[in-house]
Amino acid sequence: MNVFGIPILTFVTFFPVAGMLVVLALPTSSARAIKLAANIFTGLEFAVTLLILTRFDAGSGEMQLVERLPWIKSIGAQYLLGIDGISLLLVLLTSLLTFVATLSSWGAVTGRLKEYYAFMLLLETGMVGVFLALDLLLFYVFWEVVLVPMYFLIGIWGGERRLYAAIKFFLYTLFGSVAMLVGILVLRAGHHSFDWMAMVAAGSVIPAALQGWIFLAFFLGFAIKVPMVPFHTWLPDAHVEAPTAGSVILAGILLKMGSYGFLRFSLPLLPDAARRYAPAVAVLALVAIIYGALVSLMQKDMKKLIAYSSVSHMGFVMLGLAALTPMAAKGAVLQMINHGLSTGALFLVVGVLYERRHTRLISEFGGLSSRMPVFAAVFLIMTMSSIGLPGLNGFIGEFMILMGTFPVSWLWTAIAATGIVLGAGYMLWLYQRVMFGTIVHPANESLKDLTLREFATFMPLLVLVFWIGIFPKPFLDVIDKPVEKIIRIVNPAHFEAPR
Repeated sequence: MNVFGIPILTFVTFFPVAGMLVVLALPTSSARAIKLAANIFTGLEFAVTLLILTRFDAGSGEMQLVERLPWIKSIGAQYLLGIDGISLLLVLLTSLLTFVATLSSWGAVTGRLKEYYAFMLLLETGMVGVFLALDLLLFYVFWEVVLVPMYFLIGIWGGERRLYAAIKFFLYTLFGSVAMLVGILVLRAGHHSFDWMAMVAAGSVIPAALQGWIFLAFFLGFAIKVPMVPFHTWLPDAHVEAPTAGSVILAGILLKMGSYGFLRFSLPLLPDAARRYAPAVAVLALVAIIYGALVSLMQKDMKKLIAYSSVSHMGFVMLGLAALTPMAAKGAVLQMINHGLSTGALFLVVGVLYERRHTRLISEFGGLSSRMPVFAAVFLIMTMSSIGLPGLNGFIGEFMILMGTFPVSWLWTAIAATGIVLGAGYMLWLYQRVMFGTIVHPANESLKDLTLREFATFMPLLVLVFWIGIFPKPFLDVIDKPVEKIIRIVNPAHFEAPR
């Protein structure tokens, strides 16, 4: 399938770069033209990713629309892209949230617009490339590309401590990336190829002892990105200091790169080590669930509260993957999408308030529902989505994770369920303090409700929150076969045992 004669996966990967070049070519004084160009390119990118659905076979667990070209012949690296149900949902999420984040920046960013939107578009190319690359060296290149624009987005357009947060983010993730690169090189030496499909087809050719070391190298890179406790400390600083759009992208997409990498590479390529270390990964995930929820209860800054809630929610995703059952893994993939939608929307909510009051302190608000009824309704829906209210998207993902984890360990399931209760506590308490009660700060008396543009940024997220919550079947059908294929590789005993 081609778009203007270009294979569609290459097109969706590099089309944002074309938008970046257009933005950079525009005069600096043409602020409106720069904003329009960036929004048009991110909107078209989302539209083109939807075209993939017309040629995608949801009933197949194999890679589709594969594009293969020689790249660095001397080392066996290829330009190799492909897509299955897992990467399809994540690419769609990436293009949607990038468009939403770009639209939300219209009135929020006023300085150095060309550079800001250029970095946003370059960031989109890196993220899409991560989810489509099937050559491990190419995957690593896209993984590293993502670091640069996010570093500048935080470091230039962030808050007062933006440089500290940007450098911390860069160093943490770069350290994990270097460890992952070492693992890729060792894995390549065993398979004589960077080709993911060839590695999966060849099966487990790496000795079990060496698999363990490669698994740990990969795990370090992926765990820092998720982030898992104790590698999480960069996340709250990055979220608090990043501009609103940066926080949306960071929570909605960048964190998923870590869990995606664990599912795509660690499990099928290192099955012996994955089985051996799965209980340890599950324990770290449970620690993240409870720790993130407890720390969220103590926060005074709305953005930091939502940042720590991401640590807790991503703990559910990693628990689902560590359980090594099809039900839990499917729930984990769906929860990646759910978390991107609900937490991305919550950061937009904080951004709306920050644009009006220039503060994120919870104590500065209260009683806003009487002044901002539409905003209050949107905030309430996304709060309920985050805590997993039945009928909204968060419920089905968490339920599938718990259901798939229970046969493995009832104790893991019980501890994780406690995290759901704590999550309801901190999110409802946040909503109550911000939206209910009486207005005590005069500055809140004149706050205006959502504008049409602001409501438009929430609209697609609201639709998906209800769609997935009420009728998740189309999304589950897409991920069913590819997830089952991976679990069959890493945990074949599950399919042999009577159930």
